[in-house]
Amino acid sequence: MTSVQAQPTTSGISMFIPTVIALVLMAAAAMLFVPSKQTVTIQVGNAQVNVDTRAPRVRDLLTHLGISLRPEDTVDPPLDTPLEPSMTIRIERARPVILEVAGRRAVHFTRAARVSDVLAEAGVLVHDEDEVRLEGEPVPVDARLPAPSWQHTSEATLPWDRTIAPISLSVRRAIPLLVTDEGATYTVRTTAATVGQALHDAGVPIYLGDEVYPGLGEPVSAYMRVVIRRSIPIVVQADGKTLQTRTRAPTVADALAEQGVFLSGLDVVTPPLATPIREGMRIRVTRVSEFVQVEDERIPFDTVYVPDDDLEIDRRRVVTSGRPGIFRRRYQVRVEDGVEVSRELIDAWVAQEPITNVIAYGRKIVTRTLETPDGVITYWRRIRMLATSYSKSTAGVSPDRPWYGITRLGIPMRHGIVAVDPRVIPLGSNVYVPGYGKGYAADTGSRILGRRIDLGYDDDNLVLWYKWVDVYLLAPPPPKDKINYLLPNWPRPPR
Repeated sequence: MTSVQAQPTTSGISMFIPTVIALVLMAAAAMLFVPSKQTVTIQVGNAQVNVDTRAPRVRDLLTHLGISLRPEDTVDPPLDTPLEPSMTIRIERARPVILEVAGRRAVHFTRAARVSDVLAEAGVLVHDEDEVRLEGEPVPVDARLPAPSWQHTSEATLPWDRTIAPISLSVRRAIPLLVTDEGATYTVRTTAATVGQALHDAGVPIYLGDEVYPGLGEPVSAYMRVVIRRSIPIVVQADGKTLQTRTRAPTVADALAEQGVFLSGLDVVTPPLATPIREGMRIRVTRVSEFVQVEDERIPFDTVYVPDDDLEIDRRRVVTSGRPGIFRRRYQVRVEDGVEVSRELIDAWVAQEPITNVIAYGRKIVTRTLETPDGVITYWRRIRMLATSYSKSTAGVSPDRPWYGITRLGIPMRHGIVAVDPRVIPLGSNVYVPGYGKGYAADTGSRILGRRIDLGYDDDNLVLWYKWVDVYLLAPPPPKDKINYLLPNWPRPPR
């Protein structure tokens, strides 16, 4: 066998050179059309980030970054817009709304700002009586949605990784109730859970004493019939209180029993218990009680003094202790509403006679001696007295009077003259006052009463006194009929 090797010819080389040149030109052209690197800003909500990219269009950039969009999201500029340096791409995310209508729940994405727009987008028709709740709280249908709240996981650091927190929006359909109110029937549409709340929301007043069937706490169902039997207003006055109330009771007695007002004994009711109830009636209950009351009046006892010649003067002893008597009265008393309206005397008598208080006073005279700075004195009586002092110019007598400087006994005023109450110390008695000396009871005064003694001085040696002292009556004592055995207690000596 013979192998033949082909030899290149001049015509084959000439055909290869143009092909190579064409390929080189095409590669150069391709290099001229590769996009250059540029920086754009992507803003999602209130967050933004700068991105370096060679993508030609907005759509390509978002695809490259893995940013997924919902149909409700918006992008500005549009997706097919070519990228330019420093361009800002704004993405507005639709917020999720968990929408519940008549017990059915769905998620609706929206960029609406008001509840009404969300409901319109979802094709939900709302009637006036329907209840709309946003985040669990009742709102009007034109209420604004709250500002979006962004949320993201701890790994999500880019603004497009964030999501908007969902909000809840619910529509509770009103159902009809047939209300019969004292014979008149009307329809109430409500979203309330109970009969009482439905009537309250509809502005139907329910008064104390009204009867409602079914009861106010019963659950509501569609086309439920509610019957109201109305009470009438009355006023009840009892036990110091005035109660404005309503009742369906037929008589006064029934109305009082309904209000827990019970009667006893002599109580009086106006109008009478059998009177039929009428609107605006005023019922008065007067509480009446009658009882016998005993009153004691104190009968004071008398005090008598009896002489005792064996008891020393100025001493006393109780012979018989006094005791007051009792004068007793019995009354029939009538009280209405806590106020006494009548009192009738039934009888009166002395229940206990008073006992006279008998005190013996001493009449025995005992003379004693006392050593003083002025020598030894002998006295028969000692009296505690309030001592003051005076002179002729301070005695309160005008100098132009003929008795100026003259004492009651007619002797000139001087040191050693004392003024006394003659009922305590007889005029003409000799006394001794510690700190003053001996004195002669020769004067009186309008203010020298009881246990008072005024010590006389000359004008040029007047010493002012005002203190309690023991006054000694010097022997010999006067005749017994001149002695006052019961001295007054005023002024009262200090203890």
